[in-house]
Amino acid sequence: MNTIVTQEGDAVFEPEDRYSELMIGAGTERRKMLTLDGKRDWKNLITLDMSERVNPDILHDLNDLPLPIADESFDEVHAYHVLEHLGVQGDFRTFFAQFTEFHRILKPGGIFYAAVPSWDSVHAFGDPGHTRIINETTITFLQQDRYGQPPMTDYRDFYKVDFECLAAEHKDETFIFALRKK
Repeated sequence: MNTIVTQEGDAVFEPEDRYSELMIGAGTERRKMLTLDGKRDWKNLITLDMSERVNPDILHDLNDLPLPIADESFDEVHAYHVLEHLGVQGDFRTFFAQFTEFHRILKPGGIFYAAVPSWDSVHAFGDPGHTRIINETTITFLQQDRYGQPPMTDYRDFYKVDFECLAAEHKDETFIFALRKK
């Protein structure tokens, strides 16, 4: 693992020059839950969490932007049951800022995998720490080519990057999706 230091003196994580995967909000979990190719083994897993107790590779609160990670560092970013804890429902500026950061740290063509409670799950707002719902419509706003399809608010003044949705489905009480950096 490599760490670089910016001119401002901040430590910024920069992985070795090979295939790298980041699990954000990892907690103690280390299983690869989502993949498009069916392979469940990590090639070079790096973990990020805000709790020292879980011994992450990168200790950082995801609500504190920018992330201390160099541009285009990861081939994959995995977010399993963490996005619903970030920001507040209706705060579109924070939502787009977070996804802009995920886009920034992904290599070109990199994939963002996520699992969140389905909107109709008892867990969606049953957990007192859940502050945001993400569903199929939400990820539509992350795809620039989907704008202009009414009725849709145009957030392109706030959101400039672009993802392509590769997969999105509900399994049990979980909404899972995969986005490719464009």
